[in-house]
Amino acid sequence: MIWKHIKIPDRAFFQDKKKTDKIHEERKRKREEIMINDELLLAKLGYKQSLNRELSTFSNFAISFGCCSVLSGLLPMWGTTLLTGGTSASIWGYLTVSLLTLCIGSSLAEICSAFPTTGGLYFWTAQLSDSEWVPFMCWIVGYFNWLSLAVAICASDLGMAGFLTSAISVTHPNFVTTPAIDYGIFIAILLIHGWMNTWPVKYTGIINNISVLWHIMGILFIVVCGLLLTPNKPSASFALGQTYNASGFSSNGYAWLIGLLQAQFTLNGYDTAAHVSEETRSAQRSSPIGIVMAIGISAFVGTLLMIACAFMIQDFDRQIVNSSFPMTITQVFLDGTGIGWTMWFLVIILVAMYFAGAAVIVGSSRQTYAFARDGAMPFSKWLAKLTSSRVPANAVWFNIAFAAILGIPYLFSEVAFETIVSINTISANLSYFVPIWLRITMARKRFQKGPFHLGKWSILCGIISCAWIIFTSVFFILPTQWPVTTNNMNFAAIPFVFVIGLASLVYVISGRKWFTGPVRNIDTVTIRKEDGQVIHETRRVVLLSEDDSSSQNSWILNANQKIIPEHTGIVEG
Repeated sequence: MIWKHIKIPDRAFFQDKKKTDKIHEERKRKREEIMINDELLLAKLGYKQSLNRELSTFSNFAISFGCCSVLSGLLPMWGTTLLTGGTSASIWGYLTVSLLTLCIGSSLAEICSAFPTTGGLYFWTAQLSDSEWVPFMCWIVGYFNWLSLAVAICASDLGMAGFLTSAISVTHPNFVTTPAIDYGIFIAILLIHGWMNTWPVKYTGIINNISVLWHIMGILFIVVCGLLLTPNKPSASFALGQTYNASGFSSNGYAWLIGLLQAQFTLNGYDTAAHVSEETRSAQRSSPIGIVMAIGISAFVGTLLMIACAFMIQDFDRQIVNSSFPMTITQVFLDGTGIGWTMWFLVIILVAMYFAGAAVIVGSSRQTYAFARDGAMPFSKWLAKLTSSRVPANAVWFNIAFAAILGIPYLFSEVAFETIVSINTISANLSYFVPIWLRITMARKRFQKGPFHLGKWSILCGIISCAWIIFTSVFFILPTQWPVTTNNMNFAAIPFVFVIGLASLVYVISGRKWFTGPVRNIDTVTIRKEDGQVIHETRRVVLLSEDDSSSQNSWILNANQKIIPEHTGIVEG
């Protein structure tokens, strides 16, 4: 009989399956609970859940880490840093800036944990200030933030274009690039990045997760192979402590400080973790962690990379001072490892730059969308529109167009790239300054901490952050070469003052009449659970006062004006 050969499954099999199903159900239930809590918190802050919340904690960190890409930030300007400060500026300058930036990031992460919204810095400004100048402060902080992120797109993709032409010249020595060629490649990269960022956010998360692995493994590959293959390594005293001044300034200290621009530019854009908070699960915890981890890990791997590159220098005068390549690091790789290994290194760097450029656009488009959502941007209604996949594609293309226009001076000035970097650094720092300053002054006693906070170190960290921001903001508009000519002049102040001046003028003429800061009273979606079912209802919500938000039970008014205790933190109008 055939039935004799059929084995009856063991009872343990069914028990294990039931156990597995139970675990899956529990995970699903917790995930749904997290999503509901995130949406309720967002409703309390005054916004409905318009974007898809599909990013994990790691994906949130990955996007910010991509914005702080040490391969795309440190290596294109590495030669400039060595000429103004030497290897000591590239290593110890970077490490110093990293620690100070970690202070800034930690202060912002604490605020982000309390107010995890896509608006980020300008929204925090509104929540932390009790001044009559709140609308104007939000307006200016929002434009500082927008300018820094939009300029970062230009700096990132223009740096990639220059590096790509440098890589081509390795295998084709007769090829000589021009600013026009670099700019054409820059436009092509911009368009590809723009198209990529119109995809659904789940693909954005996947791409940036891959980016983290690419960066870490790529840096380790370059460090290990570069050090093993490079002959005639310099002494430790040279690699770790050399100073050099080709800036034209008589002060070596001033020249060394100019070298910090490289590090400060690299460690920028980490606030992107806040700008994707409305697309991140457990945003109160995930976004602050994303900010701090992005800076911390970038500090470690960046320092490791700078030390390794310093030990690959064999002839400073020939490789750095008189390099035959636009990107100095190319000459160092070629002399130390040969053309084969150099091409592998350059491919790793170029792909990392590509990932970084895509990540920067994520943050800039979300900030633009949020600012437009509150009516502060030109063409706000158009910029606040989402695609069917809930992606702010119009905001993406708006910033792509701005970056393309901003890159035009590169065609005419030899210091245009450094100027663009300066604009990015100054704008970012000033947008960070205001909420941190408000946190340690006006909101010092009434600030409601989120799950991530600095405890007793909060005020000290904020003071250090503000002091460093003021110093760098002033320093980076000063000349970087002497004597100053029209070709080497630092033009950072001109577009910076133009954009902020224009924004201020628009506010005085028109904005002050209608812009009141982030919109608190909006039609949104209230979510509640009833008999195990998730209920979505369109209602009118009003943000509670600070005193009410500290209470465990918030209150909802129903249509009959009866008061019903509820754990939602919103008031129905």
